[in-house]
Amino acid sequence: MTAPQNTAAEGKALPPAGTFAPLRHRLFAVIWAATVLGNTGTFMRDVASAWLVTDLSPSPAAVAMIQAAGTLPVFLLAIPAGVLSDILDRRRFLIGIQIGLAVVSTALAFLAWTGTVSVVSLVALTFLGGVGAALAAPAWQSIVPELVPRPDIKGAVALNSLGINIARSIGPALGGFLLAALGAAAVYGIDVLSYVVVSAALLWWPREAGADEGLREQFGGALRAGLRYARASRELHRVLWRAGLFFAFASAVWALLPIVARQEIGGGPGFYGLMLGSVGAGAITGALLLPRVRARLGQDRLVLAASLVTAASTVLLALTNSEVLGIIAAFVLGTAWITMLTTLNSTTQGILPNWIRGRGLAIYLTVFNGAMAAGSLGWGLIAQAIGTDAALLVAGAGLAVVAALAYRAALPSGESDLTPSLHWPEPALAEPVAHDRGPVMITVTYRIQRPDRPAFLAALDRLSEERRRDGAYAWGVSEDAADPERIVEWFFVESWAEHLRQHRRVSKTDADIQAEARRFHQGPDDPVVEHFLALEPRRAGGPVTEEATS
Repeated sequence: MTAPQNTAAEGKALPPAGTFAPLRHRLFAVIWAATVLGNTGTFMRDVASAWLVTDLSPSPAAVAMIQAAGTLPVFLLAIPAGVLSDILDRRRFLIGIQIGLAVVSTALAFLAWTGTVSVVSLVALTFLGGVGAALAAPAWQSIVPELVPRPDIKGAVALNSLGINIARSIGPALGGFLLAALGAAAVYGIDVLSYVVVSAALLWWPREAGADEGLREQFGGALRAGLRYARASRELHRVLWRAGLFFAFASAVWALLPIVARQEIGGGPGFYGLMLGSVGAGAITGALLLPRVRARLGQDRLVLAASLVTAASTVLLALTNSEVLGIIAAFVLGTAWITMLTTLNSTTQGILPNWIRGRGLAIYLTVFNGAMAAGSLGWGLIAQAIGTDAALLVAGAGLAVVAALAYRAALPSGESDLTPSLHWPEPALAEPVAHDRGPVMITVTYRIQRPDRPAFLAALDRLSEERRRDGAYAWGVSEDAADPERIVEWFFVESWAEHLRQHRRVSKTDADIQAEARRFHQGPDDPVVEHFLALEPRRAGGPVTEEATS
């Protein structure tokens, strides 16, 4: 899909010129600036809600519920949202979400203005705001390749992270001061205006609809494909469990920060906004220093260092009642937080091919926000039982221990070539096949000499992951009882259309894995590939076969 007035769409990609190169593209620059303003309004809204709940209830559990209400929807809806981002017009989808979020903030402004807001209504509306954020997040991340040419995609992803943290730096501080000066209703009203700005930028984007080649995925099939990919990808598993462990412990500081600012340090709403602004300023600093630090430490030592710094900041916030030390701890926390977020997010994007990126990122967001939501509720209850300072000390110590243990399992490099190889030939057909017909069984017959069998089966094990990621719901390998050197690899896909999509999903790295398995094949011809279509009773037809390379 392309966009007019975009140099990427016109095939005139500009050479990369550093992190800020994507801002040379007017389309990206306009939408990026609008989202910075929109995120600023969202952080202002969150500050008002978090502070307002401390007026309504002194309970740490009630305060933690606000954090959980905002993040739980992403845990519940991120995967369906990722599917929707891949099958709907993303621009219209995002505009609809902005309108819904504006309605939520309008309701908050009305309740605050009339003095009728309660913990229940605040949590409920915060939850609805989280629903909008959950639906929008995969779509926002997925549109980046449509806004900039390929050489600038990494810079655009980094700028999006930087933009969020600019908003994190400005929004909370501005929200805290406006909350003290004008009240919560005014803060919510400004948030409504921010959604208008974002909607206007999206309306200005003249996005063209993609051509339908007859292989467009439907919701159910796309959801199953995403889940199959996540189940089969070992690299994604490593990222997900590392993220889940980190955010489960690190969520304590976010859930309890309003209590620390108000009750432990004794500050007002302006100080709480200043603390969050300090987190944002630390994040901006960390984002600017990150390339240099990563080059020096490497990815895994960088993640270990960021985890330990987060743990140290959490402990410092538990031990201090000084406003100055609190702001310093928040600043250091921000540098470590952006390091973890950027590293885990960029690693996830690096291991995901384009066809599954929205759904894969949605699964990552599910783990991230699920860990944040569960952690927020858990640490709120723990703080209510043993005290805020003790809960933060336990969380900091646990985070340090988990970081040291997780260091043994390296994150994937994310440097594989995932562009489609398109090396599979089109299947030979005796007659046209309906796209919804299935299931389809594909077999690949090899001739393998006995001494080569262990190495061949090891190569097939690596190949099986690719087959499952790209669409197979079952895979296996069998030998011919009458001829043990005749080995058949087989896998099933749910429909003919899904198999045609599978042809387009195989990456260049996957092609190398297939070539590694095929080099053990002995014989004058290539391995024989056959396609078998399921038959219903009394239905005419038979298997379709071909001899081709796969």
